[in-house]
Amino acid sequence: MALNYIFRKTLPSAFSRLFCRSRFPVEALQNQWFCTTRLTGSDDFTVSYLVNSCGLSPEAAIKASHKVKLQSLVKPDSVLALLREYEFSDSQISTVVRRYPRLVLADGKKTLLPKLEFLCSVGMSRLDLAKTLSYNPILFTRSLKNCITPCYTFLRSVVLSDFKVVNIWKRHSWIFGAILSKNVIPNIGLLRELGVPQSSITMLVTYHAEIVMRKPESFSELVGEVEQLGFDPQKSSFVHAMHALHGKKTTWRRNEEAYRRWGWSDNDILSAFRLCPLCMIKSEKKIMETMDFLVNKMGWKLEKLAKFPYVFLYSLEKRIIPRCSVVRVLLLKGLMKEDKLSLGTIITPSEKYFLNMFVTRYLDKVPQLSNVYQGKANICIL
Repeated sequence: MALNYIFRKTLPSAFSRLFCRSRFPVEALQNQWFCTTRLTGSDDFTVSYLVNSCGLSPEAAIKASHKVKLQSLVKPDSVLALLREYEFSDSQISTVVRRYPRLVLADGKKTLLPKLEFLCSVGMSRLDLAKTLSYNPILFTRSLKNCITPCYTFLRSVVLSDFKVVNIWKRHSWIFGAILSKNVIPNIGLLRELGVPQSSITMLVTYHAEIVMRKPESFSELVGEVEQLGFDPQKSSFVHAMHALHGKKTTWRRNEEAYRRWGWSDNDILSAFRLCPLCMIKSEKKIMETMDFLVNKMGWKLEKLAKFPYVFLYSLEKRIIPRCSVVRVLLLKGLMKEDKLSLGTIITPSEKYFLNMFVTRYLDKVPQLSNVYQGKANICIL
């Protein structure tokens, strides 16, 4: 109470009101106030509002005050009230204002509310809106009529459901602020000319929108490279190969080196990629751990792994280790022959089929096999 009284008596009336209605503890503002007033060239009224009502640090508020000057609290208060109505947290509001200070000068009802209402009407939750817009607040500046709505309409026509449009919003929200006629529309047109099926285009746009956002010249080069490697445009592997090659300067190179460290030749890598393009987008850690288990612990030969690169798509802990451990026991017991097995016959079947073929039928001879599958028994003690 004493601190509030001092602020009311010593600060200008408008400034005092800002402190009194702050959402943040008054005690925490004392140092902020003295820090702010020491710095020259800033608008104290604006800085105070950005600190006390928007949650910015004094330094961030001073920086933002060079981009926005408050003459009245009507619009800023209206904007903050609208954001809170749409379930923006205090930290999200602080992030939005720090990244785009001029938002507090917007007309909340005329420019912001219609956008929020439209996005919610097509299935986006308030939680998704708050999360995405706090990360990318520049979307608040895009025209609902000329940008957001046409973008939604086009994407809806491509992916064929609002649910998938929402997924695009959560993964690649910046596409809603793009001019689709420059890149996206001609790129999708090229895929259709090549005979890429609608299901593959939907998958590409929903999960890898950054690829169709490439400049048409670059996108055409990528498509041409995939074609030269022999991928059929009518199969989903064509899109998977595009995804893998899209990151050729980063993920591809790291994974290529990882496979080489385990003894794969360039031909092995290329052959594996043609069989399973997604083996080139897994993390380096996943590749190294899978190789270590299969080669060093299970004794599988490298050439067998190169012939079944799909193994890198499966969970090491939930699928590869349990199944390979069971098979290893059966091999050690002489109940199976290695030359009759392939990783495909072990990894790809359903759990029911695997249990019937590799566990249940051998329980009378190896009672601990169920425990091996569940990770409760060590192979070495059997």
